[in-house]
Amino acid sequence: MPHIDNDVKLDFKDVLLRPKRSTLKSRSEVDLTRSFSFRNSKQMYTGIPIIAANMDTVGTFEMAKVLCKFSLFTAVHKHYSLEQWKEFASQNPDCLEHLAASSGTGSSDFEQLEQILDAIPQAGNVVTGEMVEELILSGADIIKVGIGPGSVCTTRKKTGVGYPQLSAVMECADAAHGLKGHIISDGGCSCPGDVAKAFGAGADFVMLGGMLAGHSESGGELIERNGKKYKLFYGMSSEMAMKKYAGGVAEYRASEGKTVEVPFKGAVEHTIRDILGGIRSTCTYVGAAKLKELSRRTTFIRVTQQVNPIFSDES
Repeated sequence: MPHIDNDVKLDFKDVLLRPKRSTLKSRSEVDLTRSFSFRNSKQMYTGIPIIAANMDTVGTFEMAKVLCKFSLFTAVHKHYSLEQWKEFASQNPDCLEHLAASSGTGSSDFEQLEQILDAIPQAGNVVTGEMVEELILSGADIIKVGIGPGSVCTTRKKTGVGYPQLSAVMECADAAHGLKGHIISDGGCSCPGDVAKAFGAGADFVMLGGMLAGHSESGGELIERNGKKYKLFYGMSSEMAMKKYAGGVAEYRASEGKTVEVPFKGAVEHTIRDILGGIRSTCTYVGAAKLKELSRRTTFIRVTQQVNPIFSDES
C-alpha cells in the first residue's frame, strides 16, 4: 500500500553551515588531503577527494592531466579504447593513481575493464541507507549516492523518482560509515559552497559534472555563435548520448538527460582553485583544520534564502 514519509528531506539550497569558533589563522593551514583504506578490496587511496564525473563531456584524459596535478580524481568515461588507454598510461604514469575506468555491465564492458585495470569495487547510484548497507556487504568499497540531482539529469522529471541530495548524503553516509564503507556524493553541486556542504554532510568523495563542464579540458563540441563560445554538455542518458553511442533511444525507454550549451570557461585550473579555495574557507569558518574534520564540525541551519539577490550574477 502506498505510504507517505512526512519527514522533510533537504537539498543543498535549504541550508547553510553555522560558523563556529576557530583557531585557524589562515586558509593555508587547512589540509584537504585525505587517506582512505577500503573495507573490502583493502586498497588505499590518498588525495583530495573530489572526482570528475564519468561523462564524456567531463571525465576525459585531458581533464585527468590537470586534476592529478592537484591530487584530484577523475572517473574516466567508458568510451575510450584500449589503445587510447595504453597511450595515455605510457605518457602520464603519474596520473594513474588518480583515476578509475568507468564501465557498463555488458560482457564487452567487463572484458574491456579487465584489459584496462583491476576494478576498484564501486556501486551506485542509490539514495537510501538500506541499499548502501546491502551493497557494502555485497563487496562494494564506495557507493555513489544521488538519483536525479545532476544539472543535465531529467530522471526526476521523467520518472518522479529521486531524493533531495543533502538528506540522501547524510543518511547514506551514516549507513556506510557504520560498516566502515565510503560514499560519493554524485550530483547537485552548483558552487564551491555546495561541495563543502556535501563534505559536511558526511560524503567521503564529491563527484562533479556541471561545475567542470565547458572548459578546454572538457569533452563536448565547441560552438561559436555571435562572437561567443560555448561547449556542449549533456547527460549520459540524454538523447544525444544515446544517439552517439547506442544508435538512438531504445523504443522501450525514455531519455533521462538533456543537452545544454555551457559558456566556454577556458582552462579548468582556475575553477579547481576556486573550488578548493572555497572549501578551505569553509573549514576555517567552522574550525576544521583538516577536511576529515569538517563533518564533525558541521551544524546545518535551515534557511529561506542563501544569498542577497539584488544582483543577478551569483558567482
